[in-house]
Amino acid sequence: MHVMAVSTVSDADEFWGSLKKAYAKLPDGAEWKVAVASTDGGKAVNIIAHDSLDVVRDFFEAQAGAHATTEFFEADAANAIGLPR
Repeated sequence: MHVMAVSTVSDADEFWGSLKKAYAKLPDGAEWKVAVASTDGGKAVNIIAHDSLDVVRDFFEAQAGAHATTEFFEADAANAIGLPR
């Protein structure tokens, strides 16, 4: 499945710095597909492929939770356009 992490970022430098370090620590079986921010740095969308939303949520929150409020959703891959496989 693809897990969408939609964040409201409180400290963009710390948030993205944390995620850059986290990239090297992905849980087994996870693939980071997309990481994108709004131009003002206040919003971010990350898509991570893994078979457990809970594993992605726990991983993401441990890495960047102090710098953003994030909601997690399973992406509707059947109706997505341009979702990386």
